[in-house]
Amino acid sequence: MRTLTTFILSLSCVTYIFSQQTDTIQKQDSIRKLKEVVVFSQAMLGSKFAAKNRTGSAYFIDQTEIKKFGYTDINRVLRNVPGVNLYEEDGFGLRPNISLRGTSAERSAKITVMEDGVLIAPAPYSAPAAYYFPNVGRMNSTEILKGSSQIQYGPYTTGGAINLISSPITKEFSGYLDASAGNFHTNKVHARVSGTEGQFGYMAEFLNQNSDGFKDIDNSDDHTGFDKNDYVAKLSYSSRADAKIYQNLLFKIQYSDETSNETYLGLTEEDFESNPFRRYVGSQEDVMETEHQQYALTHYIEPLKNFNITTSAYINVFERNWFKLDYVLEEGKKIGIANLLDNPNDFPELMAIVKGEQDSDDDVLAVKANNRRYKARGIQTNFNYFWNDWATHQFEVGARYHYDEEDRFQWVDAFKVEDGRMQLTQAGTPGTDANRVSAATAFSAFIQYKLTYDKLTITPGIRYENISLEREDYGKNDTSRTGENLSRRVNNIDQWIPGIGVSYKFNESFSAFGGVHRGFSPPTNTPGQDPEKSINYELGTRFSWKGLTGEVVGFFNDYSNLLGSDLAASGGTGSLDQFNAGEVEVKGIELLLNYNLLHYAKSKYSIPLGFSFTYNDAEFKSSFDSAEDIFGVVNDGDEVPYITPSQFNASIGLEHEKFNISLSAKYSDTFRTFAGSGTIPANQRVSGHTIVDFASAYHLNKNISLRANIINLLDEEFVVARRPAGLRPGHPFGMSLGIVARF
Repeated sequence: MRTLTTFILSLSCVTYIFSQQTDTIQKQDSIRKLKEVVVFSQAMLGSKFAAKNRTGSAYFIDQTEIKKFGYTDINRVLRNVPGVNLYEEDGFGLRPNISLRGTSAERSAKITVMEDGVLIAPAPYSAPAAYYFPNVGRMNSTEILKGSSQIQYGPYTTGGAINLISSPITKEFSGYLDASAGNFHTNKVHARVSGTEGQFGYMAEFLNQNSDGFKDIDNSDDHTGFDKNDYVAKLSYSSRADAKIYQNLLFKIQYSDETSNETYLGLTEEDFESNPFRRYVGSQEDVMETEHQQYALTHYIEPLKNFNITTSAYINVFERNWFKLDYVLEEGKKIGIANLLDNPNDFPELMAIVKGEQDSDDDVLAVKANNRRYKARGIQTNFNYFWNDWATHQFEVGARYHYDEEDRFQWVDAFKVEDGRMQLTQAGTPGTDANRVSAATAFSAFIQYKLTYDKLTITPGIRYENISLEREDYGKNDTSRTGENLSRRVNNIDQWIPGIGVSYKFNESFSAFGGVHRGFSPPTNTPGQDPEKSINYELGTRFSWKGLTGEVVGFFNDYSNLLGSDLAASGGTGSLDQFNAGEVEVKGIELLLNYNLLHYAKSKYSIPLGFSFTYNDAEFKSSFDSAEDIFGVVNDGDEVPYITPSQFNASIGLEHEKFNISLSAKYSDTFRTFAGSGTIPANQRVSGHTIVDFASAYHLNKNISLRANIINLLDEEFVVARRPAGLRPGHPFGMSLGIVARF
């Protein structure tokens, strides 16, 4: 038996802050077997090595992959990860819609999203729609867990969890600068300094992105792009290396703001065919402004050589006001923009007004100020104990106390159209559209035991979620919130979530894994509403043969109660109320292959090939009528909308110590936007498309590199969604040139 020395990754890499990793590798019958890996910190995995030895499906994206194409769009970063289903909305990835293994994609609300191991959605229990998503452009790595391998991370356990690991504190003083500029006046500046002096470490980081946007508003010179700023600072203190009990304390503060001229108003079929990058006059006033703050304090202590405790306290605050056209009035009747764009021939006069082709009376256009403030705070701790005797054992216990809330204080301003411009006719009173606070108090805990004996690893675990959800509605007439007409409702949830994963390593080149676990998603505060439940299965294999490495996984998610959500982002009213969508079955296949064409050649060059494929089959197994019009009228056997049946990503590169060139192509199959079966009606279809991206870099020396990146190399014009209202285009051809400096 050979044992790799136990080590602690401290200030030199906060990617694995407060973590201890012990690898015991045994060689027997020419088989190298992973006996123990403990990576317990702000990371779920910590490395590609850990991902490949998980008892469930896992994927690790390191900094090299993130930086290769210069992506700041999480949609593009995740495109080669099998099992990830997503649809775009704005072309820049400002508010992604991510699904793991067939979960509902809208606003990434049905997956657990974390930054450095801390829940990062604005209000993950009471209002989980991710109107804030961390900027992947400043991340050091991205981790994705699916299946039984993510039972430790909740509350959303059906599809999986995504954890974004922020930039580390380095051991030596270092600096980083990445600056680029491209068409549509799209610019990026990313700067960072970091270092360690004695027992103190520090890091300061700034990232700015801005663009004029690739759409044009009728009768306006206003930009349709965005401007985002992101600031992060970290301070750490660790005990001396020779201390009897090692400890480490890290304080992190993050602030970001965004102004994005984004709208929910898309285009009709006819107008999209004529010019997909047009925006109607009715979207002239649409803009979103946000601010996000995070404060996190994490303490690591190692009382014994094989026992460590990590504790984090955190506060997240997010404020947003999305000012956007919500409905139009016809003889006093409200016509939502989704209904208007879906049925333009039924409202010819209103369409002419929205397009600016016809003047209107006062107060015809209603622009809602979706003003909301979110707060989340909590404390979590994890105990990790491992030992070796006749086998290798790892025992983990974790607990979290969490509170979050969403405060809605919204209003509607009225406009008219005159001479092709929107003009304010009546300013709304704050609080007269929505005036309520939704909150959640949650206690969660998990226990997981990992046993490795010879070639076999078994990982049983159980998670517990106790949640109290409540809403206080002050009503539209009590803008001072005196509580005179206060209505209150409460829903309490108590849920056990078991799971087990198993893996067996037949030899150095071939292993198999599988698992079963319960899927869970919290309901809303509607009294008596049950949570989303499912039983999820997976079976897969990892292999390595003559330079070819890969993974094949089959999965089956059996929902006994799928919950749909009334989100404005999916064409609903925006109430966030959930409804019972009944029984659903989601099954699929995930394939991942990697190969270097020059694997056997003694060459200074490498030609890496990559291929990933995902197949999804998602069907309703019960019939119902969703009044919110998210799914429409559903019959047993109908396909679930907005789930792409199949997709693949293929990549090829040429790499040398002086330069690298890469091409990446993604194909997304046609999907439907309403539940149904058989041939998809033209007005309910988003057609398949293939997008090719290009990246290149030339390294002048070890400190300076020049880059050229292109997204949508073939300038494909394509539809990404028909929601929230009308057709929406993907990003056209976009090129950027930049320089990267390291010191």
